[in-house]
Amino acid sequence: MKDRKIHIHYGLLPLSFLYGIGVKIRNRLFDSGILKSRSFPVPIISVGNLAVGGTGKTPHTEYLIRLLKPTFKVAVLSRGYKRESKGFVLASRQTTVKDIGDEPWQMAHKFPDINVAVDRNRCHGIEQLTQGCLKEKPEAIILDDAFQHRYVSPGLSILLTDYNRPFFSDQMLPAGRLREPAAGKRRADIIIVTKCPDHLDEKEICLLRKKIAPADKQTLYFTRMAYGMLQPLSPEAPARDIRSLSGTDVILVTGIASPAPIMKKLSAYTRHIVSITFGDHHAFSAKDIERIQQAFRQCKAAGKLIITTEKDAARLACHPLLDETTRKNTYTLPITVEFINEKEKQSFNSQIISYVRKDSRNSSLSEG
Repeated sequence: MKDRKIHIHYGLLPLSFLYGIGVKIRNRLFDSGILKSRSFPVPIISVGNLAVGGTGKTPHTEYLIRLLKPTFKVAVLSRGYKRESKGFVLASRQTTVKDIGDEPWQMAHKFPDINVAVDRNRCHGIEQLTQGCLKEKPEAIILDDAFQHRYVSPGLSILLTDYNRPFFSDQMLPAGRLREPAAGKRRADIIIVTKCPDHLDEKEICLLRKKIAPADKQTLYFTRMAYGMLQPLSPEAPARDIRSLSGTDVILVTGIASPAPIMKKLSAYTRHIVSITFGDHHAFSAKDIERIQQAFRQCKAAGKLIITTEKDAARLACHPLLDETTRKNTYTLPITVEFINEKEKQSFNSQIISYVRKDSRNSSLSEG
């Protein structure tokens, strides 16, 4: 396994120690039953991580949606980070990014045949989805970014960890990026090492397995990110193959936790990239839009494009200050999840479908 340089703010370790004590106390209150976790009569799959940002929660949630929706009625419940609304909101055709947040809006826009909702109080959100707001009760609920939301006891918990910054090499906030100690992995049923390189040999897999040390009841998988056709922001423009970027100048606009993998991917097809980066879930101001449009105008190449992520496009697409020329030349780069081999994919798919089918049947018998 290659040594990966992980930046740790060692001067902040005393604060991390104190933060860690607080998290451990909270977890022990839940483990002892003093703080209560609720179970619900519907299959619930939680997707989350131990660290803040950048492990690929949304692509993995979308993988689950694609896997389950042909057979089951699926709902996704998220917190709706940085939304401007309050309480429970069920996405509709009229819902905006401000109403539910960028990632839920992205999923609702891509999968209009499922229900997407947001609620900071996940228990309340599940109650709304299962007891009143929908004509048909969901047969599976996916909780996005809910590993630390212990007031809900999911039937199946999926923990993600980034290959480039695995939890066993990280530190607690604020020195590192961990939201809770690595021991929190014990609550997971499935652990997935995300963002793996295209070629991950068996020796490195064994070493990662040894360092993660999954329990007997836990299954460990490895995934990598795959990139699809470039999709235009403007509906009139055609999609483009990423290989067509040869000789094209690219302005890469990102407001995500880890833009480096996208930069690396684009660099394989063009050497002319100007990167404009913002913080994760960044709300684009008038000054930001002008900065992007000015960079595009100043680029003198005959062939030039703006490329952004799906999450950023959710906030850019409806921005009133984005002019038509910029819009017509802006493309998104979709990201999907691939397992490192077909055997792992089939095993994961079978585990998820078997859980939902079994739990759905048990819930129906219980209600009967």
